[in-house]
Amino acid sequence: MAHHKAAKKSIRQSEKRNEANRYYGKTTRNAIRKLRATTDSKEADKMLPEVVSMIDKLAKRNVIHKNKAANLKSSLMKKAVAK
Repeated sequence: MAHHKAAKKSIRQSEKRNEANRYYGKTTRNAIRKLRATTDSKEADKMLPEVVSMIDKLAKRNVIHKNKAANLKSSLMKKAVAK
């Protein structure tokens, strides 16, 4: 258990960040799943920029690695072009 005031504050902050990061990560994963599952080409074209933006934000916040973000975006682009 932390005894110093600063250490206690750090724990509170990290818990808050962890909760937010989990929310954004889960929301993005659900959006990716929805985009992969869609069969309508126009709907996929409309969703793609939003999902790519969400992935970029996760990479910017270091929730996911930048290379993982690039791989996700690449695979989604390939799927969108194929539909």
